[in-house]
Amino acid sequence: MDMYGKGSRALQDRYKARGVADLIQKATCVSSFDDDQFGYRDFIESATYFFLATSSGENTDCSFKGGPKGFIRITGPNTLVFPDYDGNRMYKSLGNITDNPNVGLLFLRFDNEEGNRYLRVRINGKATVHDDHPLKSELAGAKRIVEVETSYIYLNCPRYIPEMTLVEESAHIPQEGEEQPVPGWKMKPGIKEALEGSE
Repeated sequence: MDMYGKGSRALQDRYKARGVADLIQKATCVSSFDDDQFGYRDFIESATYFFLATSSGENTDCSFKGGPKGFIRITGPNTLVFPDYDGNRMYKSLGNITDNPNVGLLFLRFDNEEGNRYLRVRINGKATVHDDHPLKSELAGAKRIVEVETSYIYLNCPRYIPEMTLVEESAHIPQEGEEQPVPGWKMKPGIKEALEGSE
């Protein structure tokens, strides 16, 4: 299965790069979490954030998704899930997924702790949104569950990623049995009233 689109192939041919692109795909790309030669599973399941790309027509969106370690679960050879937490009620990512299930997930690490061999992994696949899912009750704060069936899982060169240190986790990350602080913007006049009764 070729992970490159027509535009990528055309540019690879134009700039005489197809051979390199094919070697990179062969060396770094897998289609299953069971093919764990690169350590993708541990890297992903220990992540506390990732970036989610979605699109619908001319609407394109890239969203930051964060949570506690373990909020991303690999549930099968080609599937992973993550919770949809309380948000701003625009439903940009979920709306795009409803229209177009094709998604891209980008996992990064900015800290270079000993033993963390991979600092950037990309996943492409198809997503579905579940109002009810068996794992929903296990993931504190989950409003819905997003399930991704993977097409490609591949290591990406981390050379331009700066090294940074985590100073503090977000106070808004859902924790079992704890209430999270309400974001200030939700308390502004007009917005507070508009949010009443919404999910």
